[in-house]
Amino acid sequence: MSKTVAIVGATGAVGVEFIDCLEKRNFPVGKLKLLASKRSAGKTQKFKGQDIVIEELTANSFDGVDIALFSAGGSISKEYGPIAVKAGAVVVDNSSAFRMTDGVPLVIPEINANRVKDHKGIIANPNCSTIMALVPLWPIHKKNRIKRLIISTYQAASGAGAAAMEELRESTRAHLEGKNYQNTVLPHPYAFNLFSHNDKIDMESGYNGEEVKVMKETKKIFEDDKINIGVTCVRVPVLRAHCESIMLECEKPISEDEVRAILSDAPGVKLVDNREKNYFPMPIDASGQGDVLVGRIRKDFSDPSGHSVSIFVSGDQLLKGAALNAVQIAELL
Repeated sequence: MSKTVAIVGATGAVGVEFIDCLEKRNFPVGKLKLLASKRSAGKTQKFKGQDIVIEELTANSFDGVDIALFSAGGSISKEYGPIAVKAGAVVVDNSSAFRMTDGVPLVIPEINANRVKDHKGIIANPNCSTIMALVPLWPIHKKNRIKRLIISTYQAASGAGAAAMEELRESTRAHLEGKNYQNTVLPHPYAFNLFSHNDKIDMESGYNGEEVKVMKETKKIFEDDKINIGVTCVRVPVLRAHCESIMLECEKPISEDEVRAILSDAPGVKLVDNREKNYFPMPIDASGQGDVLVGRIRKDFSDPSGHSVSIFVSGDQLLKGAALNAVQIAELL
């Protein structure tokens, strides 16, 4: 049965990927509404060979809409998400606005697709870094409960949107040409540099908002408040696709061979683990892929008990970390 689908934030980096995912996955779209700010109204975007006119987002935008895919920031989601629900739509929200709200399912289809049925009009898409980590960690967790995680992220410009991607391009060009460039999107020079993730720092704990999201969301999705998690999130000068270094400690001893066997047929995972050729997950390979690439699977020598293994992952933040995950949720609906 065809659906009327609305995309809120249609001109943004994730919004563009929403459109592409709907088309490539042959989602049963009867009518597509592209919604954005007033300045984008009247422009067009292609969908299945047709030009779809972008409309200004208003309180009346959701009449007749079945599913609304939101990726326009938390404030827009908080304002217009309930309006869309009241109009009869189911909202799949890519912002952090509702992720930790009681009663709002936080869904990664490979992990907790059953939670979709619990929605009361809004389903939250997890943070991109959370998704990249948990898709490969969940099948391990099911076999041998993970009790502790140490995660370091290497996050691409795509996570900060199209403007950040353009700032990386332009600042890199300026640097190579020996010209000055004043950054305006991110707080530090981006070309040939890396820095602590640009989300707000909590002055008491020292953790930034991105790190807190990963810790809290993992516990909610795994439905396990006892997992101990430490996270360090870093922005790196890569256009697209995040990477993460993950150390996992299980309740029972676990070997690298066991981890490799578990992940060899895990949904949403692709093993890239060639020691002989020193070939492991890279953003250049993850970009444009729906799977999370996993490699560098090895024993953690800091834990002599044999309960810990280290892995390295890479995944497309705009796809599995955002648009693809949301469209998979819509498919479940």
